[in-house]
Amino acid sequence: MTTPESDTTTSGSQATPEPDSTTAAEPTATPAPVAPASATSASAAPKPRPRPGPRPGVKPVVTSAPITHQPTHAGDPHEFGRVDEKGVVWLKTADGEREIGQWQAGSPEEGLAHYSRRFEDLATEVEILEERLAARSGDPRKTRAAAQHLLDALPTAHVIGDVAALQARLGAIAATAEDVAEEVKAQRAQDREAAVARKEALAAEAEGLAADSTQWKEAGDRIRAILDEWRGIKGIDRKTDDALWKRYARARDKFNRRRGAHFAELDRDRASAKDRKEELIAQAEELSTSTDWGPTAGRFRDLMTEWKAAGRAPREVDDALWQRFKAAQDVFFGARNAEASQRDEEFSANGEAKAKLLDEAERTIDPKADLAAARRAYRLLQERWDEIGKVPRDQMGRLDGRMRALERKIRDAENESWRREDPEVAARAAQFAEKVAALEEQARKADERGKTSDAKKFREQAKQWQEWADAAKTAVSDR
Repeated sequence: MTTPESDTTTSGSQATPEPDSTTAAEPTATPAPVAPASATSASAAPKPRPRPGPRPGVKPVVTSAPITHQPTHAGDPHEFGRVDEKGVVWLKTADGEREIGQWQAGSPEEGLAHYSRRFEDLATEVEILEERLAARSGDPRKTRAAAQHLLDALPTAHVIGDVAALQARLGAIAATAEDVAEEVKAQRAQDREAAVARKEALAAEAEGLAADSTQWKEAGDRIRAILDEWRGIKGIDRKTDDALWKRYARARDKFNRRRGAHFAELDRDRASAKDRKEELIAQAEELSTSTDWGPTAGRFRDLMTEWKAAGRAPREVDDALWQRFKAAQDVFFGARNAEASQRDEEFSANGEAKAKLLDEAERTIDPKADLAAARRAYRLLQERWDEIGKVPRDQMGRLDGRMRALERKIRDAENESWRREDPEVAARAAQFAEKVAALEEQARKADERGKTSDAKKFREQAKQWQEWADAAKTAVSDR
């Protein structure tokens, strides 16, 4: 007794091949699931697989016999075959029935289901070839060879299903595979050209960065990004790819050498700056206890200028060096400020005395009423001012300003008196008036000649001379 998955033979009849005798070596895909033998043809049919579309940028091949995907199930096995009462299995074709084997392991329905599953396995292989060709994956010529192998074995295949449709699908694969191969070849050539062009651009960019860039971090990041993109570009022949890689590698090495030399020089400069700043700190610490406030403060300003000119020391020590230098400054200026504060407290009474002295002088000194008396009062004010002594720093500017204003008031009165007493003032007033008249005459003549810009200049000069003439006349009249 045989099992349902095996065939029996009778004397004088053709032996039934093993189930995998009709499959080809290419492709080696897993067959679709097989339904139980007792299931109907509808329930036994697996769902069609989704087919991938063509690759981006690749035009689909249009032929006179386009490849069409058919369901991978065998349909109703009674439509395409039968098992007679002797157990002979027959395949129905357009040319008549063809004996494909013997079935003695179960009912005729189970036999039909068994050979129908064989057809589905074969149809799955055909669908895989169709999908591979449509997706342009693998070598189309190998796909064609696999289709031809199945096509050659199809007339003797031990299956039940629409063999004619399967034959047409395999014929379409064989017919279009060569066109697809040429298309894939052209596309690969185009992709290679694009890949070569992109790597040439990346190599040129890296060379530019290696030659000129001093933005070390940004350029270093970009060179690494170029390498990441470089690794993802495929499809270039080894010789061309090696030549381009050497260009990029040389550029990267050159950039790294330049960057290394830069930072080595920077390290040397920073080491020198560290030594210089330590020297400045020693000088600052020595000056920090000085009580010669003015000269020492000036020297500290010079040290600060030298500190800035020294440049940056290594990052890990630069901040610590600055704190030491600043601490020496703080010691000196803190002591100076403390003494100044103490001195300001001692001088506060002097400030009040000078303020009262100025209040009295501003009320009593009137140089317009009596210039000589004003002069005497101001000299007396200066003597008493000097006797009082120093005042707090925050009052010095205000008090000195009031003193200068009083001095300026007396000086203006002296100048005014001199103008009134000068015998040449009247003569100058007359000369100014003559000058005004001459300029106005020149302006008139310029207008007559149409030289308006010259006339305007003469009038502006005449105006200025007129102001001087008026001032001279006022001085004469006030005599």
